[in-house]
Amino acid sequence: MIPEALITRIEKYRVIAVLVIDDANQAVPLANVLLEGGIKAMELTLRTPAAIESISQITKAFPDMLVGAGTVLTPDQVKQAKDAGAAFAVAPGCNPNVLEAAKTADLPFGPGVMTPSEIEQALDYDCRLLKFFPAETTGGLPHLKSMAAPYQHLGIKFIPLGGLNASNAGSYLASPLVAAIGGSWIATREEIKSGDWASIAAKAEEALSL
Repeated sequence: MIPEALITRIEKYRVIAVLVIDDANQAVPLANVLLEGGIKAMELTLRTPAAIESISQITKAFPDMLVGAGTVLTPDQVKQAKDAGAAFAVAPGCNPNVLEAAKTADLPFGPGVMTPSEIEQALDYDCRLLKFFPAETTGGLPHLKSMAAPYQHLGIKFIPLGGLNASNAGSYLASPLVAAIGGSWIATREEIKSGDWASIAAKAEEALSL
């Protein structure tokens, strides 16, 4: 469900900033800081009323930024993300109703998996780029390697998220199973609220150095 060209782009960028925005007025300044720090991909989680408007503003202001929607839990949110201009969407779980909606909407989609059964369910929808969530609390990289082993010949790749930080992200990036990492530590909700752009810029540069 994610075209090869988009997967290649994600693999090139390697780091996806995962963000919670409470005020859409912060969207453009935040995206600008991330771009200046070298981050070219971001996932805006649909956990606040400002998320959809933020996606729309960023895609219009920064065409070169790869903007995705996260925490997509319902078919309605699939449509909202598509209409807002999201280039892709991801979810914490593997909901067939949401997968079907994404397929119908032609929205590149990466479901969340943490078991072999969920991987197989995702494969039923031709998903080859999957979100490994929650990564650290389910066993981290050793769990991912064991879980993915029976399916590696199918060319699947993963975006780990959940518990990653500057100290452990490098080990994930070194794995051939990992297309990119999701980094929620790069710009925390509190830092975005307070407009702490200097801290976010420093962490963006640090993340790319990994």
